[in-house]
Amino acid sequence: MIKTGILNPKILSLIARVRHTNTLVISDRGFPYWPMIETVDISLIDDIPTVLQVFSALKTNFNIGQIYMAQEFKQNNSLETIQLFESAVGKIPVKFEPHVEFKLRVPKTIGLIRTGDCTQYANIILESA
Repeated sequence: MIKTGILNPKILSLIARVRHTNTLVISDRGFPYWPMIETVDISLIDDIPTVLQVFSALKTNFNIGQIYMAQEFKQNNSLETIQLFESAVGKIPVKFEPHVEFKLRVPKTIGLIRTGDCTQYANIILESA
């Protein structure tokens, strides 16, 4: 029995399949459904859990080389929200790109974890190192 760390078996299965340069999406509650990739929906109610909560849980067991986000995130959120993300990410490089381009990366991912996050454009794609 697992005592600490991620307990959700579907999320454990997803991250176990991520290899060098593979990607994994952590999305907000409004992100479109992609029938061609495995989705683990852990949304409960508004903002539970958040993208950053899931990211924090994953980053201890996930060697992240790069993060992708939509540039609209910076245009549609407060400075406080942007700083929360920057603090959580730390020194991991973040590439901001138009949301349309960001979504083109999604079909190539190993899977998607959907949260209850209401933050606009909070979606992140984690690329393994």
